[in-house]
Amino acid sequence: MATSLRLGLTGDVMLGRLVDERHRNRSVGAVWGDLREHLRSLDALAINLECALSTRGQPWTLTHRPFHFRADPDWAVPALEDVDVSFAALANNHVLDFEEPALYDTLSELEDAGIAHTGAGRDETEAFEPATITVGDLRVTFVSFTDNTPEYAAAGDEPGTAFLPIEDDEEAARERAREALLAARDERSDLLVASLHWGPNMVEEPAPAHRRFARFLVEEGVDLIHGHSAHVFQGIEVIDGVPVCYDCGDFVDDYAIDRRLHNDRSFLFEARLEPDTGEIGELRLFPTRIDNCAVYRATEPAASWSRDRMRERSEPFGTSFERDGEELVLEL
Repeated sequence: MATSLRLGLTGDVMLGRLVDERHRNRSVGAVWGDLREHLRSLDALAINLECALSTRGQPWTLTHRPFHFRADPDWAVPALEDVDVSFAALANNHVLDFEEPALYDTLSELEDAGIAHTGAGRDETEAFEPATITVGDLRVTFVSFTDNTPEYAAAGDEPGTAFLPIEDDEEAARERAREALLAARDERSDLLVASLHWGPNMVEEPAPAHRRFARFLVEEGVDLIHGHSAHVFQGIEVIDGVPVCYDCGDFVDDYAIDRRLHNDRSFLFEARLEPDTGEIGELRLFPTRIDNCAVYRATEPAASWSRDRMRERSEPFGTSFERDGEELVLEL
């Protein structure tokens, strides 16, 4: 039996502010803590990049923004390369924090590093273009959308994010998404992944509109949904055999910790792919924790807390997990 291919997925990777300050003088892989070798062993790794990669630009002031995130590419890009990040989702509420110059730098830095990306662009067409990577002999295509921060939306020739008004105008969101998914299907890939930055912070369950939109995406041929934005992981639903990770939580950041919700705890989500077909055989969840602006394997009792919360948050969707050592396993 052929060995399955391993596609890793993370929640928010925010390399700005204190993370940026501390890792400029640390070794290139320090931000990945004791997960570095695990990440390097994956066949592909997809993240939500929750910051700009630039030293240019001015903080966004056209609308109120309490936080502005950017990382110096001199250390941040080598750190991404160190664990072979394959894909970065850019449709989020921080990629334009330092306005157009920093966005342009982010796109250029990722392109120069050979890291596929979508979800933001120099114009609307580029923001919605799919991105395709190879995983073994498979072709995996990503689309990336957000319903956060409409003022960052790309429009016509204006740069910005692939914005969809999922909660405010579901039909308009579906129509725009259909266009992007049509282009993605033209890639004739083995697996189609939708990476979505949706919903408010510190919310433990998806909004009804997001559950409806997830079903729409599955009906349109998406094979895996990679959600993020809430800073806490949410439950996993399986819709017609498609795993929907509504929110993968935070993977790296410097955020204040909510002692009830524990936004410093989450998982590395690992989809095991059949090497000949791209079908997902199982989804494995490795408990993680953030400490001192780096990510580490969660040890007890934090790992147990995360496993229990994931089971509780997934139970309303009828989803159950097996246990394999420290991991949760979802058979598909």
